[in-house]
Amino acid sequence: MKKLFLFAAMILMTGMAYGQTLQKGNLVGTHVITVTLQPGVTMEKFMDFYKNKVMPEYEKNFPGMKPYMIKSIRGENKDSFGGFMIFKSEADRDKYFKPDGSYTEIGNAALAKLKPVLDELAKLGTTTSKYNDWLVL
Repeated sequence: MKKLFLFAAMILMTGMAYGQTLQKGNLVGTHVITVTLQPGVTMEKFMDFYKNKVMPEYEKNFPGMKPYMIKSIRGENKDSFGGFMIFKSEADRDKYFKPDGSYTEIGNAALAKLKPVLDELAKLGTTTSKYNDWLVL
């Protein structure tokens, strides 16, 4: 329940901070990301690269998705790193992702365009992610 509240609060605050509002029918994908850093790499360096290189590439190559990077500063996931993606609708999400979370053909094509930046990211560390999709009612 704490995680649900944390994600809901972050989603709402980010929407307000950027002058955007979530609307009925929007879909928000939330991700809690675990990072395994390569030797000698700091979390700050990894997060800076992710924020300034990886996230813009996702936004550019997945039209209709607005990604955000988040960091938990309180609660059960304190100091965790995460992200969420906002789609106008479930249909927009479904262009890129199958019901099991894997990529569609269009999603794989978009992901292939990210290969150079993801290869660079792998030199800094690797990630695993747990996600949930939320429909705005």
